[in-house]
Amino acid sequence: MPTTTTTPTITAPFTFAGLNLPNRFVMAPMTRFRSPGGVPTAEVAGYYRRRAENGVGLIVTEGTLVGHPSASHETTVPRMTAGPAEAGWRAVTAAVHAVGGRIATQLWHLGSERRPVDGVEAWTPSGVGGHAMSTADIDTVVAAFAEAARVAARAGFDAVEIHGAHGYLLDEFLWPVTNHRTDAFGGSPARRAAFPAEVIRAVRAELPVIFRFSQFKERDYQACIAQSPHELAEILTVLADAGADAFHASQRRFWEPAFPGSELNLAGWAKKLTGRPSITVGSVGLTSAFPQLPRLTAGLATGEYDLVAAGRILLGNPAWARLLTENRLTEIRDYDRSHEDVYY
Repeated sequence: MPTTTTTPTITAPFTFAGLNLPNRFVMAPMTRFRSPGGVPTAEVAGYYRRRAENGVGLIVTEGTLVGHPSASHETTVPRMTAGPAEAGWRAVTAAVHAVGGRIATQLWHLGSERRPVDGVEAWTPSGVGGHAMSTADIDTVVAAFAEAARVAARAGFDAVEIHGAHGYLLDEFLWPVTNHRTDAFGGSPARRAAFPAEVIRAVRAELPVIFRFSQFKERDYQACIAQSPHELAEILTVLADAGADAFHASQRRFWEPAFPGSELNLAGWAKKLTGRPSITVGSVGLTSAFPQLPRLTAGLATGEYDLVAAGRILLGNPAWARLLTENRLTEIRDYDRSHEDVYY
């Protein structure tokens, strides 16, 4: 890797919303099912610390559930609630800060992906896959996000990422296939963004906000919340005006253009349309060969996007960011699904 063109860009510090990052590397959120009863353990703290001490400037934690029964059925996914979970997270943030890293928690509500195994029905925008939320239910969920943000601030987090992607609750409001509402929370792209915007405002009262969004869903890779840059602008402008400090644009493959007629990827469009910093993510560095590295560094160098999030490659390579910047690519282990079953 030619250090004259790539290393200064990737390793350059970056600041947004008063948060000083030592470099442009971000750890993408990945569910690990290692928090029994929703409480992060010392093992979780060590897991995140290892990535931070090896060059990841910003850790975004795995999806962390807000404290409402509708949020999830999972029992080993962490929660952001007062008491033992808060104490567990305080140990995690301390471990990351001790090695010079920064850390954001990703707040999560599953929406229709919640399974009613405990008798609690999934909450959805319009009853597609579960209970159709009333305006009172919307207020309840906004309050749950606000409380989770207060807990996160007490636990020492530097920022919050709101999960508005991949077919979960906030994304279900953004997607016309699952949002059939005729009130203020449905209809046009801007109105579909009204509920996520309320969540952003509530969370932004406590900490800087990153908003993660996607076109694709876990259930539909061809899905689109916006058919054109104009529709995307309608959505993202509402979210930016509500207080989103940065956008984390999730694609299956970061190097693919988001819309015909332009080479910009989804993160590039987010930055162009809002002027806010953006994070690109999507199959970043899955092999040691990394044939898309020139595209990645070019996007950083031109300012198409500001930060780069890697996920699966970090599962088996805690030192991936360091190895990449030191041109030690042959030491990187190619991603394998078996890495998802271990906890390095």
